[in-house]
Amino acid sequence: MGDLEEFQQLMERNSGIDGVLSTRIPHLILIRSSNPTEPIHTLHQPAVCFIAQGSKQVMLGDTVQTYDPNRYLTVSVDLPVIGQVIDASTEKPYLCLRLDLDPAMLSALVIEMGSSPSDAGAPGPGLFLSDTTPEMLDAIVRLLRLLDRPDEIAVLAPLAEREILFRLLMGEQGHRLRQIARAESKLTQVNRAIDLIKRDFRKPLRIEDLAARANMGLSSFHQHFKAVTAMSPLQYQKQLRLQEARRLILGQSIDAATAGHHVGYDSPSQFSREYARLFGAPPLRDIARLRAAPSYLLEA
Repeated sequence: MGDLEEFQQLMERNSGIDGVLSTRIPHLILIRSSNPTEPIHTLHQPAVCFIAQGSKQVMLGDTVQTYDPNRYLTVSVDLPVIGQVIDASTEKPYLCLRLDLDPAMLSALVIEMGSSPSDAGAPGPGLFLSDTTPEMLDAIVRLLRLLDRPDEIAVLAPLAEREILFRLLMGEQGHRLRQIARAESKLTQVNRAIDLIKRDFRKPLRIEDLAARANMGLSSFHQHFKAVTAMSPLQYQKQLRLQEARRLILGQSIDAATAGHHVGYDSPSQFSREYARLFGAPPLRDIARLRAAPSYLLEA
């Protein structure tokens, strides 16, 4: 049996039903869908995603990336993205393994491996694809096998995860991930600003505060922030606000005006207008559509 076939079988056996499944292995999430999905808006946390079966599109800004068993997705910072499963069926469901990135483990590995000149360059997009190598696939399969041997997880799972991260760092896009571990890298500086936006996204945004948090001048901050996130800080904040409002309306049955006010909108009409622009319909119609389509609840 080849590694890809075993990857598919392990995912099929351990996922069971459609949805997003936490596992006994820290940082390891299994995702399954028996149908293509509508576009799903989410804040994607730093992670690497490997598809065993099916395919998916992820949109960041105006860029659409498609990945499948031959290519894996890496997200290096928190990013508002739109994800859509495009190849899935009852007979061959979409099967995806997500490994959330552990910054401490990454940093320790980078220190052990030493730096290279490319580590200090300007940051690229915080979302990118790489080819899935046989060595990477072998490490993924060994990590998944541990779900059948829970008594070995505590000792062996960190070793398998460490190998996966090592292969990420050694891969074609490894220089981008290495920047996560460098305190003075532009990516780390942008990430400090992202943390501030996430913490205070309901408050009016002052670009000067974000630039100071990133320890950059205004021009340099704008340039590097957009390079990483494919959007301006104001656009980033707006996406966080609208995604949180959507979550409140859907999960807590709050009316649209209250949800908009909760996330920082003073004008209900402006909130409704920007909500419809992002999600394709005003709040009431959008929420009705969500409740009628469980696939909207599948994470990107």
